[in-house]
Amino acid sequence: MSDIETGAGVLRGGIATGVGSWPGTESREAAATVVGELGELPHLVELPGRGVGADMVGRVSALLVDMRFDSTTRGYRLAVRPGAVARRARDFLHADLDALEEAWETAGLMGSGRPIKVQVTGPLTLAAEVELPLGHRVITDSGALRDLSESLAEGLATHVAEVGKRLATDVLVQLDEPLLTDVLEGSLSGVSMLNTVRAMPEPEALHVLDTVIGAQSGPVLVHSCAAKPPLGFLRRSGAAAVGFDISTIHTADLDRIGELLDDGRYLVLGLVPTAAPDKPVTWREIAEPGVRLIDRLGFRRRLLAEQILVSPACGLAGAPLSWARQALSLAAETARVYADEPESINFE
Repeated sequence: MSDIETGAGVLRGGIATGVGSWPGTESREAAATVVGELGELPHLVELPGRGVGADMVGRVSALLVDMRFDSTTRGYRLAVRPGAVARRARDFLHADLDALEEAWETAGLMGSGRPIKVQVTGPLTLAAEVELPLGHRVITDSGALRDLSESLAEGLATHVAEVGKRLATDVLVQLDEPLLTDVLEGSLSGVSMLNTVRAMPEPEALHVLDTVIGAQSGPVLVHSCAAKPPLGFLRRSGAAAVGFDISTIHTADLDRIGELLDDGRYLVLGLVPTAAPDKPVTWREIAEPGVRLIDRLGFRRRLLAEQILVSPACGLAGAPLSWARQALSLAAETARVYADEPESINFE
């Protein structure tokens, strides 16, 4: 089965989506905005402004099976038993799901066939961020890493099933891996100058990532905001789609991008900046880098409608609310142009 067949019904080109995080603390307002602006592929919003248990790492504590986190001055640590972090994470997640279900019903999307996207911190970034009880990163202990990735795989599959049942729709899973490049290059710091974190061999890293991907019932998108997204590595993974900030792409990356498209993978291009620009921007300015990328690769522009999705460059939690809303609107407008008339776009 090809990657496009794997994503059929959930993944398609010429549409827009968000990355995940959103400014503010109000679940209902955020859900209503995202469902309204991104009707083709809305997402379950993350609101890290609420504090511990609501950020991308702490939120995972609500999903893990037989594992939980405690908070520390540096972040999160594996806990012996459920505590305040797990309770807060579960409460936030339940509130967000309730708000999404309400917005979904209000928009008349029950039974519409429109898919929804959920995001979760990927296993490699999660293991790089969370500490063992003695302070070392989980990623330095192969047994703990295996247990964490398996717990995440099982808990995420359960979460996806619940979301799909509540909204009566298919679910696209997004794994956020902002530290993936650091994991592969060995640039993570240890607990001291004498404790460095080794570079993880690609076969080992692929096994960890694919453990989570393979446990899901539908297609998986892997997103990375890293300055150097590891596109070659992701091509060898089981991901049906790859998302990245287009501003991080260099000439050396073009072959990898072309190979992903040749394989039938979908690309989620982060075209809309996360920070409000100094002057007004139009969809044409947002669309141009994506069109020029496809032209430079030598593909027909119709690919923009078939395998390209549009999104902000990364999460919008740090943006003013006014810009966050405009960013989604620009992404949706750009995606519509990609879907309807890619061959006629002219930037001269």
